[in-house]
Amino acid sequence: MQLNGSEILIECLKEQGVDTVFGYPGGAILNVYDELYKHRDEIRHILTSHEQGASHAADGYARATGKVGVCLATSGPGATNLVTGIATAYMDSIPIVAITCNVGVSLLGKDSFQEIDITGITMPITKYSFIVKDVTKLADTIRKAFRIAKTGRPGPVLIDIPKDVTAAVTEYEHQELGKYVPDHSHINEEGIRRAVSMLEASERPYVFVGGGAVLSGASSEIREFVDKLDAPVADTLMGKGAFPGTDPRYTGMLGMHGTKTSNYGVSECDLLVVLGARFSDRVTGNTETFAKNAKILQIDIDPAEINKNILVSEEIIGDIKEVLGILNHELKQQEHSAWLGKIQEYKEKYPLKYHPDGLSGPFIVEEIYRQTKGEALIVTEVGQHQMWAAQYYKYTKPRTLLTSGGLGTMGYGLGAALGAKTGCPDRTVVNIAGDGCFRMNMNEIATAVRHKIPVIEVVVNNHVLGMVRQWQDLFYDERYSATVLRDAVDFAKVAEAMGATGIHVETQEEFRKAFADALTLCRPVVLDCQIDSDDKVWPMVAPGADIKEAFDEEDMKNEQSV
Repeated sequence: MQLNGSEILIECLKEQGVDTVFGYPGGAILNVYDELYKHRDEIRHILTSHEQGASHAADGYARATGKVGVCLATSGPGATNLVTGIATAYMDSIPIVAITCNVGVSLLGKDSFQEIDITGITMPITKYSFIVKDVTKLADTIRKAFRIAKTGRPGPVLIDIPKDVTAAVTEYEHQELGKYVPDHSHINEEGIRRAVSMLEASERPYVFVGGGAVLSGASSEIREFVDKLDAPVADTLMGKGAFPGTDPRYTGMLGMHGTKTSNYGVSECDLLVVLGARFSDRVTGNTETFAKNAKILQIDIDPAEINKNILVSEEIIGDIKEVLGILNHELKQQEHSAWLGKIQEYKEKYPLKYHPDGLSGPFIVEEIYRQTKGEALIVTEVGQHQMWAAQYYKYTKPRTLLTSGGLGTMGYGLGAALGAKTGCPDRTVVNIAGDGCFRMNMNEIATAVRHKIPVIEVVVNNHVLGMVRQWQDLFYDERYSATVLRDAVDFAKVAEAMGATGIHVETQEEFRKAFADALTLCRPVVLDCQIDSDDKVWPMVAPGADIKEAFDEEDMKNEQSV
C-alpha cells in the first residue's frame, strides 16, 4: 500500500509492539504528530514538560518493562535536549529508540532554522545513529534500529528524519515481528571447561553481579549458580535485584559506598566471578590492588569490556543467562562452609547502621521498604539519597531499582519514574530524590498531574548538594563552595501549585503517616522531607584508594582520638 513517511513510522512502531511514546512536538515533527493523533487509541503519547524528561521517561519505561522505550523530539533544541537522556541510557546499556525530525533534505547543511546535526552529536553515545533521507529506506531503518537497540548489549539508537521525508509517499508492506532465537554457537566450549576447572579448584570464591545480569534476565540462573558454587555474592548499583538482597549469602554493594563485608571479602577471595559488570572506578578503587589475591573469571556479552579496566584470568563472551545455563549443567556441587562462615563474621561485625533518632535518609528508605513490603519500583536521582536507596532497600527482583549509574545524571529520576509507572501501572513507583536533583526536573510533576500518573516523589531535603558537600567536608577542609541551597523554595507548595499533593515532613512519625497516606491517594504526591545537612553516606572509600580502606563515622572518630 502507498503510505507517507509519517504513516510508515507509526505503522512500524505498531509492528514493534510499541504502546507508549514520550515526547514534545515542534515544527519539523508536525507530520508525525498529526499521524500520531489519528492513532491515539493504539499508541499513547505522554507529553512531558521538557524533552530531557521524555528521554528519561523512555529509559525508565525500558528498565522497568524490559521493552524498548521510545521518545520523540523536533529538530534543533528539541533534539539536543534529548542528548543527556540518550547518554544516560548508553552508559547503562538501556534499549531506547530516539526519533527526531530535522529540516527538509534541501535545507540540510545550510544553518537553517532549528537545524542541527543530531546524528553527529549522538554518534559517540548511541549504538547507531541514522539519518533517513530517502522514504523508501524508512521502514527498514526503523526495524533495524529496534533490532540494534535490543540485541547483544542493549543501548540507545537514534533515527533522524527530515521533514519532507515524513511527507513523501512510497510503498509500504507490513512485516510481522520475528522471534529472537539466541545463538549459542559463539560460546567457547574450551573456555567453559577452563571456567569449570577454576570454579572447582577455588576455596574462597566470590560472585560479583552487575547490570548485565539484570538485562539478561538471568536471575534464576544466578541463584542456581550461587547455590552450586556455595559462594557469597556482592553486586553493583546496576546489579541490584538480580540476586535477592534478602539471601543469607548476599553481602551488599561493592566499592566506594559498598559494605565493608563485600570490600573485605572480595579483597580476600581467591576467585572472583564477574557477571555483567564493567569494573567501574567506583567499584574497583585502586585498580592495582583490586582483588589482587584472586583469579578473575569475567562473563560478559561485550568483548570490549574484557581487560578494559582490570586484567582477568579467564573470560566467557556471551549472554549471561545462556552461559550460566551451560555452567550450571557442567559444575559439580561445591562446599565452602568455612569461607561463608568467615564472611558471615564480617557481616555481623560490620553491619550498615545509622543514627536511630531523627529523620534521616536511611530511615526514610527503610520505612519505604517496610510500607511497600519490598514490592515497589524504586527510582532515584543521583547523590547521597541514591546510595541510601541502594544500601537500605532490599531488592529481591530485577528491574526494581531504576537509577543512573554510569553517567550519574541529576534530574533523571522523576522522568524515569513516569516512564516506569506508565509501563507498569499496577506497581507502586517511588522516586527518591535529593533537593538539588528535584530542582532540575520538578517541572515533570506537571506531567504526572496532566496524565494522571500517580508516582510518589520523596525529596530527601538537606538544603545542600549532599554528596558534593560530603566530599568537601572530608577532602576539601569544609570549603562548601556553591553547595548550600538554603533559600525560600517550598517544594510542598510547588507541588500543590502544579496540581499534585504536597506534604512537608520533619519527623519520623510525620514521614510514616505521610507515606502511608501517599500510598492510598492514587495521585501524584511530593513529600518534602527535612534532614540534617551534615548526614553522610557510610561506609566510604576515598577516590583511588584500596577498597579495603573503607571507613565510616566510627573509624573517623577513633582516628581523631588517637
